[in-house]
Amino acid sequence: MVKILANDGLAQSGVDLLEKEGFEVKNAKVAEEQLANYINKNKISGLLVRSATKVDKKLIDECPNLKLIGRGGVGLDNVDVEHAESKGIQVFNTPEASSESVAELVFAHLLNGVRFLHDANRNMPLDGDSQFKQLKKSYAAGTELRGKTLGIIGFGRIGQATARLALALGMEVLFTDHTIEETTISLSFFNGKSVDFTLKSSELKDVLAHSDFVSLHVPAQDKYLIGKKELGLMKPGAGIINTSRGGVLDEVSLVEALDNGHLAFAGLDVFESEPHPEIKILMNPKISLSPHVGGSTVEAQERIGVELAQKVIKLLKP
Repeated sequence: MVKILANDGLAQSGVDLLEKEGFEVKNAKVAEEQLANYINKNKISGLLVRSATKVDKKLIDECPNLKLIGRGGVGLDNVDVEHAESKGIQVFNTPEASSESVAELVFAHLLNGVRFLHDANRNMPLDGDSQFKQLKKSYAAGTELRGKTLGIIGFGRIGQATARLALALGMEVLFTDHTIEETTISLSFFNGKSVDFTLKSSELKDVLAHSDFVSLHVPAQDKYLIGKKELGLMKPGAGIINTSRGGVLDEVSLVEALDNGHLAFAGLDVFESEPHPEIKILMNPKISLSPHVGGSTVEAQERIGVELAQKVIKLLKP
């Protein structure tokens, strides 16, 4: 029997699909220092991970019988893909499964920012009963998203899913991308009707300069994509959201831009020093925070589980 280890968990739908096809699934969490020993001792053929488990050269070298590595979600930056493939190990991810979930989180942070909900939810439990009128006055200058411009940096599946939500809310969308010059976004509604929008790519500097809000949707970078210079190009009073990867956005420059009033707010789901975000980030009243849960919805986990299972079956079924 072919054995699969889902080290960061696997939705029951994925487990059921694999077991139906004759696979044995170990849905466990093994510490990284014990992982190689566990894989070898239990004769694991396939390793499935999310973002928590790092699959590096050392682990790959210590597991000669491993045949595949599957990453649930977008990106493969926690897997040494090149080394794995050089050893004949097949590597894949599930880039489509969590797009809608991440896009919705972008708007959770945007709505938090324009209506100060992240700060209100901190202060209402403390002072809501004694300073209600003062708090009401503090949070009374919210703004609407409708009619504003959202700039999207990186226009892959998640960037496009974010664009669909923006268009549905009545926003204008600008985007920049290294490979996409022009694309059509189809907005589908519950009654079967749809509307198409043709969007053209712009230069990064133009997206930054003309957007009321900016959302980042790019892979991990070797250096900051958005640093002090880029933040300075943004409109005074703009907001920025990062649900992509920590290290894409310079957090020191971000805090400076928030503290000097150039930016109104930020929303962060990912952090440079993850899993130990800087206290200056965590305590800043202008930052809406979440702990890297962009793709972590019940629906996304189900889709990820099924997609991982289907790819495992295709690659490993005897």
